[in-house]
Amino acid sequence: MTRSLSDLTADLLAAAKRAGADAADAIAVDGTSVSIGVLNGKLEQAERSEGVEIGLRVMVGARQACVSASDINPATLSEMADRAVAMARLAPEDPTIGLADPAQLATRWDAEVLDLVDPTPEPEPAALEDAALRAEAAALSVPGISQVQATTAAYGQRRVHLAATNGFSGGYGRTDHGLSCVAITGKGTGMERDYYGEGRSHAEDMMAPEEVGRLAAQRTIARAGARKPPTGAFPVLYDERISSSLVGHLLQASNGSAIARGGSWLRDALGQDVLPRGLSIVEDPHRPRVTGSRPFDGEGLPTARREIVADGVLTGWTLDLATARKLNMTSTANAARGTSAPPSPSVTNIALTQGDLSREDLLAQMGTGLLITSMIGASINPTTGDYSRGASGFWVEKGQIAYPVNECTVAGNLRNMLRTIVPANDARTHLSRVVPSLLVEGLTIAGA
Repeated sequence: MTRSLSDLTADLLAAAKRAGADAADAIAVDGTSVSIGVLNGKLEQAERSEGVEIGLRVMVGARQACVSASDINPATLSEMADRAVAMARLAPEDPTIGLADPAQLATRWDAEVLDLVDPTPEPEPAALEDAALRAEAAALSVPGISQVQATTAAYGQRRVHLAATNGFSGGYGRTDHGLSCVAITGKGTGMERDYYGEGRSHAEDMMAPEEVGRLAAQRTIARAGARKPPTGAFPVLYDERISSSLVGHLLQASNGSAIARGGSWLRDALGQDVLPRGLSIVEDPHRPRVTGSRPFDGEGLPTARREIVADGVLTGWTLDLATARKLNMTSTANAARGTSAPPSPSVTNIALTQGDLSREDLLAQMGTGLLITSMIGASINPTTGDYSRGASGFWVEKGQIAYPVNECTVAGNLRNMLRTIVPANDARTHLSRVVPSLLVEGLTIAGA
């Protein structure tokens, strides 16, 4: 690439104005990703991709259109702008679209404080292969592991630049290192599998490959001999590895897009209790070395820490400019933007208040019930909050894990479920979603 990302976005905006756009914003993304997979001690797959993607949104009056491309030739930029303006003139009117007022824009930030870019060189493919092989060997060394299905080491780096005709122009980058291992125990219909994965922005924060493989194997061995649990109403403990999915349903229901459509089970809950008192959900887009961090949102507004839920009470919606205008509110600087679609509201990093008890303490408190470690599928009514998901994990009796379980379904109502949660103290604080194990009362389990 001979032109910088800032130059590309500036050229896109100039082309849009020449084509007849009243306003426009442009995004350019430059990225590289490398993935190395091994199987049975040998290289299984090696993939590398790199390139630049560009996106342009134009506004003609109260109409808008988006176009994207991976070709950055000057002729392509002009064609994109002409096509986008032609599309916008045929689009339906929407009085809520539009760029931010210049007074709303982020003007000062220090992306280096977020420490999202690993300064060390990109790892060599041989180094990634070595990490994957070490993880696989560690998993296979655990007695009872019959095979390792997949072990993958990966690296990625990405830079993004956003600019708009309201005067905003800014960019930042991030890197990602990852290692995952999937192990299998048993054979035929008695086969069970589990995994462990680690992902960090900096290589120095990654756990040793041997630890990744060992944890994947231990999780898998624990699942040997799984069977269906009994059917009935029991308490359920969502393990830390999947508990963020439960909080995620609350975040989705408090998204401004769902509220503006009137299709959310939280649509009338603003200012009401949605969690037990003492629990809060805090969004912080400025946590160093965390995946969801960013200095500004997809519309150039400065990001900031906020409480989505404070002491159990829902304090507000997650909004970008358009949804905020639809609801007669102010944007919470939560616009997310890709190259091929207009901005939409999305949360960054969130954390749920941790409790004082360990997971083992909550198991003892639960007595008899289900510990969920994996979930598949979902049937959730977005309007009522009725909830049903496939699950697997462990049956608990007298506060102790009795045996592994699979092929069961848990059901309840999200509003009632979230009002009863009891958090443990085991959340991993380096994740973008910091959510501990959660004990929930009164779910219906469909098993044997």
